[in-house]
Amino acid sequence: MTVKRSASSQSLVSQSSIPQLSSRQKKSFPSSAIVLSGRATLPEKQKIDETLRPSCLADYFGQKGLKNILSIAIGAAKARRDSLDHLLLYGPPGLGKTTISLIIATEMGVNCTMTTAPALERPRDITGLLVNLKQGDILFVDEIHRLNRLTEELLYPAMEDYRLDITLGKGQAARTRTISLSKFTLIGATTKIGSLTSPLRDRFGLIQRLQFYEIDELMLIVLRTAKILNTEITKDGAAEIAHRSRGTPRIANRLLRRVRDYIQVKKLDCISQKLAAEALDIYQVDIQGLDWMDRLILETMINQFQGGPIGLEAIAAATGEDAKTIEEVYEPYLLQIGYLCRTPRGRVVTNQAYQHLKQITQGQ
Repeated sequence: MTVKRSASSQSLVSQSSIPQLSSRQKKSFPSSAIVLSGRATLPEKQKIDETLRPSCLADYFGQKGLKNILSIAIGAAKARRDSLDHLLLYGPPGLGKTTISLIIATEMGVNCTMTTAPALERPRDITGLLVNLKQGDILFVDEIHRLNRLTEELLYPAMEDYRLDITLGKGQAARTRTISLSKFTLIGATTKIGSLTSPLRDRFGLIQRLQFYEIDELMLIVLRTAKILNTEITKDGAAEIAHRSRGTPRIANRLLRRVRDYIQVKKLDCISQKLAAEALDIYQVDIQGLDWMDRLILETMINQFQGGPIGLEAIAAATGEDAKTIEEVYEPYLLQIGYLCRTPRGRVVTNQAYQHLKQITQGQ
């Protein structure tokens, strides 16, 4: 599998040259995709992140329902020698939407071109990517809910009929030319499925939600990552990190790297439960995975607003944090674990949150 990543700064396709596209010309067009031909071409941190990703469904822990559905879809597509249906993945960040897309490309034996919706500012940006796709290739668009209207409308015939309808000129001189595309698979990823328009959402043959991970699933991920990083860790140590990872593999891997830093500075060889707890306490990540900002939000609501109900803007003003950041980054997990609830009158801190904060205070 070849992975390509889009570079929005590059000019893709000359509008005047679109009608004359031949198969040879398609290959020669400047592409917004950068080919990652090997680990050595990547920055060190990105090399580590890429190495930690599982490359096949068998190595992917968690999301059992999604894995079963994808196994069926991939098996059927390969049996028909056809491309996979367009797939929409949604759910909170860090749960593996990008990883799943790369696994699908590997399982299907095709190339994957990766981009984000904000990088597709002009219709010719998406055109440049689509005309360079080969039969069965995957186009992965992250944050697909942020596509602009013109780009989205260009995708409609591309998804349904594998063609591009390009309008050239203006007014009475305007004319439409059609470009045939190879049969490809669009995989869209979003944290806000409600922000997608119905016409776009309805064109996906598969729509799947990624769930937060269970502790035992995160433990397996931590143990696997530790092995890749050549770091010794006990099962209890992995469990401690898993408990504080907010149900999210990306956070679990990040916390593991921070604990690894701690034991290396201490000149120790193995991550135990005690050492993991010590390290994560230093980083102010508590046993439920709350960091100092999560606790500040809850404590501010309790101390200044008697626990609520309180509006989002008031919380933002009192904590000094951006309202959108609170809503998209911190609030989903607080809602998930039952520490916060939303009512018609505003946000309210629950009894569970009071008990947790009391326990943390007593522990200090």
